[in-house]
Amino acid sequence: MVQLVGPLRKELADSVSSCRVLVVGAGGIGCELLKNLVLTGFKNIEVIDLDTIDVSNLNRQFLFQKKHVGKSKAQVAKESVLRFCPSANITAYHDSIMNPDYNVEFFRNFQLVMNALDNRAARNHVNRMCLAADIPLIESGTAGYLGQVTVIKKGATECYECQPKPTQKTFPGCTIRNTPSEPIHCIVWAKYLFNQLFGEEDADQEVSPDTADPEAAWNPEETAARATASDQDGDIKRVSTKEWARSTGYDPVKLFNKLFKDDIMYLLTMDKLWKKRKAPVPLDWAEVQQALSPNFDPEVCGTGLKDQQVLSLGGYSQLFQHSVETLRSQLDERGDGAQLVWDKDDPPAMDFVTAAANLRMHIFSMSMKSRFDVKSMAGNIIPAIATTNAVIAGLIVLEALKILNSDFQQCRTIFLNKQPNPRKKLLVPCALDRPNPNCYVCASKPEVTVKLNVHKTIVQALQDRILKEKFGMVAPDVQIEDGKGTILISSEEGETEANNNKFLSDFGIRNGSRLQADDFLQDYTLLVNVLHCEEMPRDVEFEVVGDAPEKPPSAPEEEKSIANGNKDAAQPSTSSKAVVEDDDVLLVDSDEEPSSSTTDVSTEAGSLKRKLHDAETGESASKRKRLDQQTADDDDDIIALD
Repeated sequence: MVQLVGPLRKELADSVSSCRVLVVGAGGIGCELLKNLVLTGFKNIEVIDLDTIDVSNLNRQFLFQKKHVGKSKAQVAKESVLRFCPSANITAYHDSIMNPDYNVEFFRNFQLVMNALDNRAARNHVNRMCLAADIPLIESGTAGYLGQVTVIKKGATECYECQPKPTQKTFPGCTIRNTPSEPIHCIVWAKYLFNQLFGEEDADQEVSPDTADPEAAWNPEETAARATASDQDGDIKRVSTKEWARSTGYDPVKLFNKLFKDDIMYLLTMDKLWKKRKAPVPLDWAEVQQALSPNFDPEVCGTGLKDQQVLSLGGYSQLFQHSVETLRSQLDERGDGAQLVWDKDDPPAMDFVTAAANLRMHIFSMSMKSRFDVKSMAGNIIPAIATTNAVIAGLIVLEALKILNSDFQQCRTIFLNKQPNPRKKLLVPCALDRPNPNCYVCASKPEVTVKLNVHKTIVQALQDRILKEKFGMVAPDVQIEDGKGTILISSEEGETEANNNKFLSDFGIRNGSRLQADDFLQDYTLLVNVLHCEEMPRDVEFEVVGDAPEKPPSAPEEEKSIANGNKDAAQPSTSSKAVVEDDDVLLVDSDEEPSSSTTDVSTEAGSLKRKLHDAETGESASKRKRLDQQTADDDDDIIALD
């Protein structure tokens, strides 16, 4: 229980009333936060959110109603709040916080910034903008029953990026195409298949057997030969999956036999793959249908909620047929050249992925999953709990009051656990950590070393994959420190487009070269040291060398880890099976409960820093220092303010 004791002192009440606050995000946490702010006495609030209201938001985002579906979250949130607090001065922006209009000067208009975001890129950006503007940032996140809040202040605490976050989980193409061993592999394959058949084709999402799989080859020469095979096998012309499907009229039976029989039989010819694995078992449409009872009804398959039922093999074959026919009709209605976009909330698309994934699971001897489970993984969903959002929003306001009361030393990172810790507490405050001197964002001179092959890495990849995706820049300018000031990348449109498809080596970049990358929007400069590597690991474009090491333990007791995230936050918790927003496929499967100072905040949520402790990462969480004054009294549940 969190309890605010007594009215605010006049000085603090005046500060609250006059303070200008920016709330970034008007979703699960944001709705609760806006309500709390106006009821606490905050009068000058600006809220920004790019999203529109979806039906799935209505169970917890209480400022929205069914009539608001499709409208701006920020605008409707403002209107709803003004109904019960008309004296508040609220400005709403239906926009992305990463829009260049919201520059450092914009952030300097506020005394406090409060994040209620759902993705890492935006969190990174706001973190940098607040550092540049020297404005305190209150970060937050939730994941099911777990949540956390932390305060970030330039020069005084770790920033959001001070500790490495788990990278977005990806799987080698050969695993997806040849040797799936987990349900998520089959689900990713099914999503790829949807795009290959009905959506936008992507060469990186191929679903046919991977003949270049090095594990399938007996010697390096054979691997090389497979990898460089031409598009001609004798007189047979290779065609894309979509072209072939169109040629059959999207016949569900032909698709079924090709994907689940012919391709599997081809995989079996790559016999080295199955020396130490259980070989897959092909499925034949006629045989599967023959095994069905004459009165089989796919709509009546078990008891309980429909989405939580696991169908039989025959049931999923029928679901596959029905979904293909429905999706084919949708394509026909849209005309030639039409494409469909996979959406977890589109029933035919979800049926297709559920059926295809389960059929593949059966082939590779895995337990099949319910539609609910498949949707949770394919749609990257962590269940959102309204109560968790409410508690976290309350804690955000409490930390804000400490800052306005000039009591920054009392600010804490606070964790909301699913189960009481050994001291029987759900809310656990921890001291804020000092900045990491090696942080590539908030250090006095940010610097990193990147290992790559300068003869194979093009300028476009440096810009998009390394500077934007990895290091979170929005509009980088890059200059080579070669004594001539060569401009490699310019944020001005058209200035350096001719460089995009050239290799780094074409500009004299080699082992030891230094690149200065500037993002003027973020007021951020990063020095990139190039470490040339002739042979990078397969499917690895680059590596960041020497990420900040994990901190040594500072407490005697062993701590377990949590991580925050979901549609209202960030990374998944270790207390449930989950997958992260934005197709960040990171499965966590653990029976451990978070303990008292669960500070594995490697998340897209709070200041979230430690690495996850789970089977996917193999990393353990660091331990955190408990507050000395923390006791076992029941009064510890009360956070009082003067």
